[in-house]
Amino acid sequence: MAKEKSEITTKNEHPNKIGVREGIGYMLGDGGNLFVLTYVSSYLKVFYTDILRIPTSKVANLFLFTRLWDAINDPMWGAIVAKKRPNKDGKYRPYLKWLAIPLALSQILCFIDVSLSLSEANILVFAYVTYIAFGMLYTGMNVPFGSLASVITDDPDGRTLLSTFRTIGSGVGGAAPALLAPLLIYSKVDDGKGGTYNVADAQGMLSFAIVMGVLSVIFYYACYFTTKERVPSEAEPNVDMKKIYGGMIKSKPFVVLALTGILISGQLQFGSLNQYLYKNYFCNTSLSVIGTIAQYAPLVLMLPFSAKIIKKYGKQEICAFTSFFAAAAAILTFFIKPAPDQAWLFLVMQFVIGFGYSFVSITNWAIVADVIDYQLYKTGIKNESAVYAVYTFCRKLGQTAADYGGLVLLGKIGYEAETMANAGFVPGISEGILTVCTLIPAITYTLVFILYKFFFPLTKEKLEPVYEYVRKANQQIDA
Repeated sequence: MAKEKSEITTKNEHPNKIGVREGIGYMLGDGGNLFVLTYVSSYLKVFYTDILRIPTSKVANLFLFTRLWDAINDPMWGAIVAKKRPNKDGKYRPYLKWLAIPLALSQILCFIDVSLSLSEANILVFAYVTYIAFGMLYTGMNVPFGSLASVITDDPDGRTLLSTFRTIGSGVGGAAPALLAPLLIYSKVDDGKGGTYNVADAQGMLSFAIVMGVLSVIFYYACYFTTKERVPSEAEPNVDMKKIYGGMIKSKPFVVLALTGILISGQLQFGSLNQYLYKNYFCNTSLSVIGTIAQYAPLVLMLPFSAKIIKKYGKQEICAFTSFFAAAAAILTFFIKPAPDQAWLFLVMQFVIGFGYSFVSITNWAIVADVIDYQLYKTGIKNESAVYAVYTFCRKLGQTAADYGGLVLLGKIGYEAETMANAGFVPGISEGILTVCTLIPAITYTLVFILYKFFFPLTKEKLEPVYEYVRKANQQIDA
């Protein structure tokens, strides 16, 4: 009887089932991603404006130009990765060891203070070259890393496991610079009234960049050694990029995924403007640490329950339900407008927003894998890296809109590096920073809710035939 039960269990078990070890390995890879990306995303604009003293308008143009270049760079990487033949390590894993060190070095170069050795024009050239190099190498790493999830397993439960662990990895990698950097990259200055405020420190910012770079290399290699590509890739890839990209444009799930990617990534990037809020409105950069805890604590609280909840109700259904709470809390924060001595209220609202947004973060990468499977289901074309490359570009568009728009808005309200870099609270300008930092999230989270609730078609029910089709297709490739 026991033997018969064991045979039934084995028969029903997915052939590419994975365990916690594989999830931890994938988690480490995204930890490596976020060590460098979060530090650059959160603090590079502060380095440009307050250390290199580049005007906000020129920094905004820099971010805009680099994203225009990404319109070429990201599809290029997608094609390179798609056309690569798999070797003994697989199709995507080799990039983890090839690009780990170059990416880390490019991130460090971004934070070198050249303000005393170069002219104003050459400082700007240096910023362009180093930031573009970082962006190209990060895409070269991120496209195959993101595609890796779809070939580690095609088991829906395994995909959720990988997405959950990736969320943990992004939390660890993102929290490290967000929690520690404010303690190490700022110096205290006497305000002449018996108090102090914080200013950016060039040496501290470079030292922290080196630490993040070293940690990223360690995590990338750990991911390489602890993951395996179980789903077979074609030995001789026959890739028609025109047909692939044409299929994406006609796919409603992909279009909605792209739009939510722009909004999700844009809001994450826009959150870096809170550094100016803490510095020039609440006048306490240490609040950035508490803000990060408020952002990530809901994720930690929900992770133990996420897999069962998602399996029972479905990804689209849960994202639509919980994003409503994030939108409501963000709108309420805008109307409340906490006073300079009410930082605690702002942080409480950040926690509520994080709670509502937690399942969107946890399931995001599993949803990407579902859209990749849906493309195979509808077109018969296997195109992980191409889909992921375009999705990556869409996320960068969101980052660009956040960086460019945020810096333009800062300029409109009167933020100038020459006067604000070494200043605390400045009436009019500081209130303007608060308005910007609360209005945009209210709009963004509302749009995310609308897209998931009313436009994303891949419900739990509609995904069941997709999973079955993909499983049979992968078995044919393997045979």
